[in-house]
Amino acid sequence: MRVVLDTNILISSLLLAAGNPAFIYSAWREERFTLLTCDELLDELRAALQKPAIAARIKPYKAGDLVNKIKRFAENLDSLPQVSRSPDPSDDFLLALCEAGRADYLVTGDKSGLLALGQHKSTRIVSAREFTRLFL
Repeated sequence: MRVVLDTNILISSLLLAAGNPAFIYSAWREERFTLLTCDELLDELRAALQKPAIAARIKPYKAGDLVNKIKRFAENLDSLPQVSRSPDPSDDFLLALCEAGRADYLVTGDKSGLLALGQHKSTRIVSAREFTRLFL
């Protein structure tokens, strides 16, 4: 199974140790699915982790460990197609990543944007709760 995790899911995995995002992150680390990433996602993740409200709640070593593990163990795609479909144009790169990586799922907490789409080509767009149910 090939999966894209939105930045909000990755950050939530550090904030709530017992939540669905943390379970999803653990499932990836246990190699239960292939995580897809790209430079844009890593840049967005780094920037989000440096925002004062988030940085105050996540220790720097945990933030760095998350980024380093994704860089080292996720499948990094460097050539993405042009996509203009998301209600928030800054999320179009996630849809492009799904397309380029032939993702089965895009997991996000973006209720008014990406989740509202439901699907992009062959990729299902689901919440963390819905994705977690696949493993139970």
